[in-house]
Order: sequence, then C-alpha cells, then structure tokens
Amino acid sequence: MGKVVIFARVSTIAQDYDRQVSELTALAANNNWKVCACFTEKISGAKANTERIELLRMVEYVTNNAIDKVLVTELSRLGRNTLGVLEVIELLNSKKVSIYIQNYAIETLTPEGAINPMSQFLITILAEVARMERKTIHERIESGYKNYRINGGVVGRKIGYRKDKETMREEYKEEIRLFKKNYSLRNIHTLTNTSINTLRKLKTMI
Repeated sequence: MGKVVIFARVSTIAQDYDRQVSELTALAANNNWKVCACFTEKISGAKANTERIELLRMVEYVTNNAIDKVLVTELSRLGRNTLGVLEVIELLNSKKVSIYIQNYAIETLTPEGAINPMSQFLITILAEVARMERKTIHERIESGYKNYRINGGVVGRKIGYRKDKETMREEYKEEIRLFKKNYSLRNIHTLTNTSINTLRKLKTMI
C-alpha cells in the first residue's frame, strides 16, 4: 500500500476545497493508497512559496515521513506562479516523492523513482514558461533602473550600508525556520528563491 498525502487549495475564503479532498480521497481508496495526511489552504496561488504555510508544511511532512505521492486534482492547485510550481515539483522529485495530477491522470515519477516521460514534457513546458517569466521580470527591472538613472536616481545600497542581524532575522524568518527544521541550503533556495549567499549568512545566525 503506497503512502500518500492530499493537497488542496482554493483562492478565496468564499470557496471550498471539500470537493477536491473528496475526489482525492476516493482516488486513493480506488488505488489502495493510504492517505497519511491532508493539507488544505485558502490562499492565492500567485503568492510566493514562503507565504504559503500549508505548502511548506506539506513539503516538510513528506520529507520526514517517507511519503510516496502527493495527490492534487490539477497542477494549478500547487499554485499559479509557474516559478513556484516548478520549484515544488523539482524539490519533491529530488526527494523521490511523486506528484499525482488527477485531471491529467499522470504523475511525475515512475514506480522506480525515475522521472515519468509524460510528466517530463509537462515539466519542460513549465521550465520554459518560467524562463520566459524570469526574462520578462529581469527586463522590467532593467528598464526601471534605466529610467531611474536617466532621471538622476542612484541604484544600489548606500556605501557602507549593511543590514544588522536583527533586521536579517526578521526579513528572512521563514528561511531561518526551515534551517532549524534541518532543510538543506539548496532545498531552502529552491523553495524560497533566496540567494545562496544570503542563505549562507543566515545559517551563521542560527
């Protein structure tokens, strides 16, 4: 019997995730999978992963409890932020935890723990969309900097400026919490998109 968790998300307080949970519970029963936990959240899928407490709890749970699969009714339940969804898929794949996507009837890993060819196609598309999003964001930032400089603005920190430890602890409290849960530096970077250099500094503060 495979060990699975259910993950359900809706965007607003007015919506309900009961249908998702019910469908995924039935799916598990039909496949003789044991549902070990159910994680639900009411939050916009466009939010950053670090703002999604239930998503972080789910990743932590499957990491520490030898879970085989995460069940979702559709990929958008993991989020609408392409970068964030790709980060979660890649992180779970690296831990040999498969994601079963009900509406496509596919999962990200084979029973042997290899990446499923069909899901690889989906992941490749997601990666390309994510690359385009990063490029667009970078171009917007560069355009903003350029206009700011043209109008006499100065970009960058003031000379000698450095955030004190208390400011860093407050700004990056989620990253510090993950360090205390024994997440690796690389996994925290994948989940939060915080730079490796910043994470190294944070690690010394714990």
